[in-house]
Amino acid sequence: MVPHLVTALNGPINELEARMLDSVPAIERWFRLEWMEHTPPLYTSVDVRNAGFKLAPVDTNLFPGGWNNLTSEMLPLAVQAAMAAIEKICPEAKNLLLIPEKHTRNSFYLTNVARLVQIFTQAGLNVRLGTLDPEITAPTELALPGGDTLTIEPLIRSQRRLGLKNFDPCTILLNNDLSAGIPPVLEGLHEQYLLPPLHAGWAVRRKTNHFQAYEEVAKKFSKLMGMDPWLINPMYTRCGEVNFGEGSGIECVQTNVDALLGKIRRKYKEYGINEKPFVIVKADNGTYGMGIMTVRDAKQLEEINRRTRNKMSVIKDGQEVTEVIIQEGVPTCERINEAVAEPVVYMLDRYVVGGFYRVHADRGIDENLNSPGAQFVPLAFAESGHMARAGAKPGASAPNRFYMYGVVGRLAMLAASYELEATDPDAEVYT
Repeated sequence: MVPHLVTALNGPINELEARMLDSVPAIERWFRLEWMEHTPPLYTSVDVRNAGFKLAPVDTNLFPGGWNNLTSEMLPLAVQAAMAAIEKICPEAKNLLLIPEKHTRNSFYLTNVARLVQIFTQAGLNVRLGTLDPEITAPTELALPGGDTLTIEPLIRSQRRLGLKNFDPCTILLNNDLSAGIPPVLEGLHEQYLLPPLHAGWAVRRKTNHFQAYEEVAKKFSKLMGMDPWLINPMYTRCGEVNFGEGSGIECVQTNVDALLGKIRRKYKEYGINEKPFVIVKADNGTYGMGIMTVRDAKQLEEINRRTRNKMSVIKDGQEVTEVIIQEGVPTCERINEAVAEPVVYMLDRYVVGGFYRVHADRGIDENLNSPGAQFVPLAFAESGHMARAGAKPGASAPNRFYMYGVVGRLAMLAASYELEATDPDAEVYT
């Protein structure tokens, strides 16, 4: 079932969709050549915003949860993609160790873990769960909402390998984003494949590095398409010494907000867009929609109250915010049942396997939707989204619109590949 969407089907987005639909062979060949040179992350989810005049990724997650929000129709494609990934990484693989987040009592998160277990089990692997939680010292059953259970076990570390009792995996899959830091138990595992790699975790990763890589990808892709990269790329800048709790470094944020708003206004004028620009200020690392605020005028930052300062000063696992990315705000013109919505694209290996709409009835078109109160409307890209429908007019076909979302999702995934290569501490540097 394809959700009923209300979207702005006019302006440059129509031209962009038409251009992509006319260029499907060239686009797919371009991706194929890129993947000959670069390795995709094992799995990725990308938040996409469709403004009607531009379509851009605003966040790329390398430890995606939420697999339970995808339809069961996407499972065959996800299993095939998982098989393709495993064949490249460790063809003889038999055992997979999955390490989830430590807050594993959350039933919604647990159903996500169960879906990942299902995908990789059907891909031909024995999957068991190990935990970084030191309080779990014996196999422990965790209840799932439907009455099923998951068993989570304490990790056992030898000098060179990590596993469980009577379980030695070839590959270790992290579904823990390492916001709290890199645990010593995961370091020095040179005999096993650890995916994603440690430098993909939020203890090390920075959003500005990702969007720098995305800018490079967007320029290459836009050259192929003969278009302005801005139509698919959110502009950004950063501030590296900020303490919202103490109010220090706010001047840096104000200056950069003002400059970025000026750049956006010039682009809006160029394209005849009659909207008030805004920026999103958010922690340069971290997830879960924490440490984010919308700013429409730099003067707002002079008047932020204590509650907003507190919200901006700490993110997941109590980590303090000292660096922020200031990102061009991309309004969303999509609605489901009158509520503001944004598509989230899910990928395994280099394949789009599904997605959903994040919907929030209490948020505006210029606000972060990844917050309490959000709902999820699944969408099976497997049937309708990855393949474009030839001959349909732009905006007339849901599959064509979703194909475009899949292209932008894959561009962000490719950027993540560039990013991980550039930040790999073990990569050889040639001078």
